[in-house]
Amino acid sequence: MKKLVILTILICAGCTIVTKKCPVGTSSASKLGTGIKVEEGASSSIEENGKSIMKALEEELNRSMKRLKMSDHSPPYFISYTVRDIEETNINARYGSIYYSETTRVRLQYPQIRVGTYKFDSSKSREIGVEFELIDQYDYYLPLNNDIDALRNRLWLVTDQKYKEALSSYFRKKAKNVYRPKKDEADDFSRESPHIFIGSEKTVSIDNELCMSLLAKVSAYFKKFPEILDSGVTLNIKKVSRYFINSEGSRVETSDMLIFLYLVVKAKAEDGSPLENYRFFSSPNPNDIADENMLNAAAKDIVEEILALRKAPLMDPYTGPAVLSPEVTGVFFHEVIGHRLEGERQKDEKEGMTFKDKVGQKIIPEFFTIIDDPTMSNYKGTSLAGNYSHDDEGVPAQRIVLIENGILKNFILSRTPIKGFSHSNGHGRNSATEEPMARMSNFFVTSSQDLSPDVLKAKLLEECKKRGKPFGFFIKSITSGETNTTKYGFQAFKGAPILVYKVYADDGREELLRGVEIVGTPLTSINNIIAAANDYKVFNGYCGAESGFIPVSTIAPSVLVSEIELQRTGKEKKKPPILPPPAFDE
Repeated sequence: MKKLVILTILICAGCTIVTKKCPVGTSSASKLGTGIKVEEGASSSIEENGKSIMKALEEELNRSMKRLKMSDHSPPYFISYTVRDIEETNINARYGSIYYSETTRVRLQYPQIRVGTYKFDSSKSREIGVEFELIDQYDYYLPLNNDIDALRNRLWLVTDQKYKEALSSYFRKKAKNVYRPKKDEADDFSRESPHIFIGSEKTVSIDNELCMSLLAKVSAYFKKFPEILDSGVTLNIKKVSRYFINSEGSRVETSDMLIFLYLVVKAKAEDGSPLENYRFFSSPNPNDIADENMLNAAAKDIVEEILALRKAPLMDPYTGPAVLSPEVTGVFFHEVIGHRLEGERQKDEKEGMTFKDKVGQKIIPEFFTIIDDPTMSNYKGTSLAGNYSHDDEGVPAQRIVLIENGILKNFILSRTPIKGFSHSNGHGRNSATEEPMARMSNFFVTSSQDLSPDVLKAKLLEECKKRGKPFGFFIKSITSGETNTTKYGFQAFKGAPILVYKVYADDGREELLRGVEIVGTPLTSINNIIAAANDYKVFNGYCGAESGFIPVSTIAPSVLVSEIELQRTGKEKKKPPILPPPAFDE
């Protein structure tokens, strides 16, 4: 199963996408960006970090390539090392008080050891799996100082274990081939030219007092409402310095950061149904982060919405036309199309391989073109979280047209080739200690149609009347989604919207609903889209599939779907607290 969570995260046997709305505009009020300073250019201590880490990586890689070999077995033909130096600050405020403020730093290594040849090697699939789990998660941690011997010691231990795993996997794959028929498949690993890239280092300084003061001030607003059972404002600032080296001669050093600001409120409906509402702000650039006025406005909006949800009627199962907002459209395409275009899913026998042999064929409405472009750092002034220069296999990022005018042109590819595509297009990604695989970055859903949102709503009313439906829907926001891409399950998806409005066909009036989920089958649902607007918006967040949680962006417009199915949500109802909040106790 692939689970996608827009802000909550997409967990997968699949994916989780956490969506966050990107802030726009500034004011004279307090601004978080003034408390978070990012400067280009490394300090002497940062430069020393890089030199020491790269020296340790190079020395251990050279030693392993020359001498790592178990008697009577082949040595590695390929080795790569990735080290991430991660600095992270988290601040949480509730009810006008700071609940926690913490800064952590870790170094994580990930060695990749391959035995065999580019044609056939030890790379694992879910079908083969791992016979013995030799490595404890803590083995991936490296010392924080720059002691070369200490660094190499940890590299050496994990390299040894990864080599033994690779040998085991290699022979198990060979044994598997005794039973299964020979297939015309691509190589196991692509041959790529070596690349050397040294990006500019970033130095981050955080004024904790300013940030805590602003978060506490915003969180205090929620104290005014006895209906709010829980609430909070959370700031996450994450800087990742990445060091990569492989036996082919590639050397890549990059420095990236991402800032998330998250407001949440929780309540219960009168029947005990749990309710939540969110606002997210995110950007790699602190100057984009919301100011006090914008945060106060967001807090006011989510309270108004959740108070309205408490009184909103429950919706019975229903099928009818619907308009999806840009946020919902982005999640919809990410789940239904994006993950089904990831390269590894075209050769894994457990996958449904929905589009494997569809290149050159129409797979979605012809007015859509879909592009994934990690080289873009911003869209119309909004920073994109999915931007990077080189992927996690050392391959330069590339813009790829996946679908053009509805016709499948390409796949999202790592260094795992698939039939007809022998090279990576710079999309091999992982979060830390997982095997890199093809993943989305900046996922653009573009349309040749150019309708205004008002025209799209008018078309919704027309479609309702055409189908004899008394009402349709406007789905404004969503918290998560999930889909199954494997053969061993239904090819279906589910979405968990927050704000769903019933739109009456006779006069266009809107009524808020609650307690529903979006369900459907991917190919039918995507081909039910009959119109698209021109109101493109950016959503930054995290997507978590097999290779971990990685930053991504979606850029999409509102769309009109001729038919969508809603079912009752499965959330458990519980009684609210017996006593009122202390501040409201008479």
